[in-house]
Amino acid sequence: GHGGGPSARIREGDCAVLKRDEVFKAVSVLPPRKIIFEKQWFYLDNAIGHIYGTTFEVTSGGNLQPKQEVEETSTETKEAGTDNRNIVDDGKSQKLTHDDIKALKDKGIKGQEIVQQLIENSTTFRDKTEFAQDKYIKKKKKKYEAVITIVKPSTRILSTMYYAREPGKINHLRYDTLAQMLTLGNIHAGNKMIVVETCAGLVLGAVMERMGGYGSIIQMYPGGGPVRAATSCFGFPKPFFDNLHEFPLSKVQSLLSGTFSTETLPAEPEENALVEEESNGLSEEKQSSLQEAEEDPAPEAPMDINPTEEQDTMDISAEDVEFKENKEKENKENVREKQMKQWERRKKLKEAAALLREKNADGLIVASKFHPTPLLLSLLEFVAPSRPFVVYCQYKEPLLECYTKLRERGGVINLKLSETWLRNYQVLPDRSHPKLTMSGGGGYLLSGITVVLEKGKSDSSNSEALKMEEPSSKRCKLQDLPC
Repeated sequence: GHGGGPSARIREGDCAVLKRDEVFKAVSVLPPRKIIFEKQWFYLDNAIGHIYGTTFEVTSGGNLQPKQEVEETSTETKEAGTDNRNIVDDGKSQKLTHDDIKALKDKGIKGQEIVQQLIENSTTFRDKTEFAQDKYIKKKKKKYEAVITIVKPSTRILSTMYYAREPGKINHLRYDTLAQMLTLGNIHAGNKMIVVETCAGLVLGAVMERMGGYGSIIQMYPGGGPVRAATSCFGFPKPFFDNLHEFPLSKVQSLLSGTFSTETLPAEPEENALVEEESNGLSEEKQSSLQEAEEDPAPEAPMDINPTEEQDTMDISAEDVEFKENKEKENKENVREKQMKQWERRKKLKEAAALLREKNADGLIVASKFHPTPLLLSLLEFVAPSRPFVVYCQYKEPLLECYTKLRERGGVINLKLSETWLRNYQVLPDRSHPKLTMSGGGGYLLSGITVVLEKGKSDSSNSEALKMEEPSSKRCKLQDLPC
C-alpha cells in the first residue's frame, strides 16, 4: 500500500526527500547519480534498503553511513560564565586557522572531533553562558558534521519544501493555508472533486493523498495540459491515477452551453504545445517532416553484379518496390499511432465531460493565478448542492470581488473570507520564545457551501443574465412587502 506503514524502506526509483535541519530537497533515488545538497555532495547507493527517517552521515568519497546514536557526554559540570557581556567578537578567539581545519578534514577526522577541537581551542568558550555554549556547539556541528535524514514525501513535507524553496511556483500558498483548504473542502475518500490549480500539482497531490486512491478527481487545467511536477514527488502508487481525469478550462463554456464536442478537439496543437516544451521548440510534425526530408532521397539500390543485364533490372525494381512498400508501411504506422493517440485523448476527454455533466461534484478546490470570479461562476454549476468550495488567492482584493459577485448570484451560503496567521516558536528549557523570523503572509481563502439556486434566478453566468437578474430580485422583495 501507499506509504507502506511506518517502516517503509527506501527503494531504487523512489521519490525521497532529503532533510537537514529545516531544509528539504526532493530527489529521485537513482543510484549512480551524484547528489548535491546543502554544500554537501554524496551518492544515495547506500541508502537503499534502509528505513525512511534514517539519519546518515556523509563519509569520505560521498558514501552515506547510517549515523550511530552517540550518548551526549554532558554529564560532568561544564565550566560556564554567568553572562556574555565581556565577550568581544573580534575573530581572534579561535586559535585553529582555516588551514588547520582543512588539514583535520583531509586526515578524515570526523565532524564530532573537529567540533571538540574547536571548543578546546576557543579562548572565549568557557566564559560563555551555558546557553551560548550550547548554541556554539550546535552551530559548529551544523557546519562540520555532515548529517542528512532521508524522509518519505508527504503533503506536509512537500508543501514546506516548496514554500521555502520556490514559493512562486505554488503562488505563495503556505502549508497552513493548504491544510485549511483540505479541511474546509471536506476532502476524504470516495469524494468526487473538481480541482483547479496552478501550483505545480502540489494542491492536486494533497487532495489525492487525502482521498487515498478512493473517489475521483477532475483537474481543470489552462493551456495545453496539466502541470504535475509536484504531484510526481509524492510517489503515489499507479492505481491512484486511475480515477484522475483532466479537462481543459477553455472547453468549460461550451460544455455548459451544450455545444461541446470532442470532434473540435485541437488534438494536434495541444500535443505540439507539450512537445514544444520538451524538444527545443520543434513541434512533432516539423520533426517528422525533417526526418522525412533527410531520408527522402531514396538510397540507390545497390547494383548486383550479375552476368546478365536482364537479371540486373529485375533486382533494382524489386528492391525499389520493397523500399516504397516499407516507406508506406512506416507512414501508415505513424498516422495510425497519431490517430490512436488522438482517439485516446478524445476518449479521456469524453469521460471527463460526462463526469462533469452529471453536475454532482462533492466539492471544488481552486488555487490558481487566475482571477477567481469567472472560474467560480462557471465551475460552481458542476457542484452538487450543499457541498463545500474553497478558493485560494495570494491577494485578498480578487476574493473580495468574488465574494460580492457570489452574493449577488445566490446559490451559496456561509461565505467566509479568511487568512490564517502562522508563527513558529522555539521551545527550549528557559528560552522558549517566538522565532525571530516570521512568514509575511500565506494568502487568503474564500470558502462557502453551495445551495440549490432559486429558479427565479438565472442559472447561467453570462453578464447579461447577471444584469437582468438584479432588478428582478429587487422586484421580488418589493412585492413581498405589502403582505
